[in-house]
Amino acid sequence: MIVKNSVENSVKNSVSASRRQFLKNAAAMSAVAAVPFYISGKVLGKDGAVPPSEQVILGALGIGARGAHDFGVFLNNPDVRFLSICDIRKSRREWVKQQADAKYGSNDCTMFRNMFDFYDANPQMDAVLIATGDRWHTMATIVAAKAGKDVYCEKPLSLTIQESRAVEKAVNRYGRVFQAGTQRRNIGNFQLAAKLAHEGKLGKLTEVHANTLSPGTTHDWLPAQPEPTQDEVDWELWLGPCPWRPYNASYIGGGWRGFYDFHGGGILEWGTHTVDLCQWANQSDDTVPVEYWATYNEKGEKTARVEARYANGVKLVCRNDGWLGLGTCSARYVGEEGWVETGDSGRMEVSSDALRKELKYFGMPGTSPDNHIREFLDCVKSRKKPASNADVAANAHIASHCAKIVWDLNPAQLSDSAKSFTLKFDPVKEEFIGNGTEVETANRLRTRAMRSPWRC
Repeated sequence: MIVKNSVENSVKNSVSASRRQFLKNAAAMSAVAAVPFYISGKVLGKDGAVPPSEQVILGALGIGARGAHDFGVFLNNPDVRFLSICDIRKSRREWVKQQADAKYGSNDCTMFRNMFDFYDANPQMDAVLIATGDRWHTMATIVAAKAGKDVYCEKPLSLTIQESRAVEKAVNRYGRVFQAGTQRRNIGNFQLAAKLAHEGKLGKLTEVHANTLSPGTTHDWLPAQPEPTQDEVDWELWLGPCPWRPYNASYIGGGWRGFYDFHGGGILEWGTHTVDLCQWANQSDDTVPVEYWATYNEKGEKTARVEARYANGVKLVCRNDGWLGLGTCSARYVGEEGWVETGDSGRMEVSSDALRKELKYFGMPGTSPDNHIREFLDCVKSRKKPASNADVAANAHIASHCAKIVWDLNPAQLSDSAKSFTLKFDPVKEEFIGNGTEVETANRLRTRAMRSPWRC
């Protein structure tokens, strides 16, 4: 996969020993040196200090609302040393620098607008937080992996099926630790709900339900506005691999959601959390459902609900209504002997008193990335795969993309001449199978063209 020639130049030495391993080796050699010398207590980890060999040197790309929350959690971990920020917006670069410098009582945090300059200037960086808009997640992760950096990337990590797999391939090819920001795999109530399904406490699993939003997106453009200076907002870099369109400040402020060129719709937006949870509960992290269909109400109108079926017969239901009010990103698992539902509030509901005895109280809300980030940092050191690694995340995204595609292709209103249809999907070949225009179109939607010079 090729992104830009300068990537190859900036990462040509990335296969060398890691900074932490070098420091560990140096410390071991100094211990047997013949000539005694003074070593600072901080280097040895005295008085609660984390020695350099155990620190994770971190940088960040694209810090917005969610990214600012992640950034704060990273800063609060004593073994993290934040080094540098890269953002296309001057105001965000300066805000992050202010926070980092205040944390360390220094003026050391460096700022960059272009990520290639960012990596070239920071070879000592171990890991990067990627919290850009969705359009950049795939390319930013690939560039980071090529640069030899471990990655914590907010979701969704892709806009297409092909991008999902490209992320996984890059992470594995370059031997990087990757954690998608689907933090609910490290939240107690969601872990317990999955455990009930895995241990057979619900009986044989029959359905898994994912809390999603409307899949719809628009191809419209916002009206053109005067473009700011490149230093204030680099509009060309903001667009990145997406098709060109004129600047509008609403895009920069988060108003890009709902526009097809920048966003995958409500199934992908939330399904990367909740479909991911359903994949987990069904023990299907290594695959995806094999058929998908849109649903219609009694008036023949298409709803926001999409259903699918795994090869083992379990039904996946993506829906935005009928939940018990347990918080955002709810999930329900249904078996032949009972069900469990939970959400971001931490509360859980079950179908029987016998299941209620299994429940515990969990105070951490599902929106908290604290445990998830801590696991990532531990895996950076151990080189183990975290819960939301690239393999797991890719399949959850592909299932969500398939659901979005079948919804897009089904008619808005049923009539004698317009009938709903089911799309069958081969998880091994990663293609829709069958005959007809719908299948051909669905296969074309597995990927999108990227604006030159970007491709993956």
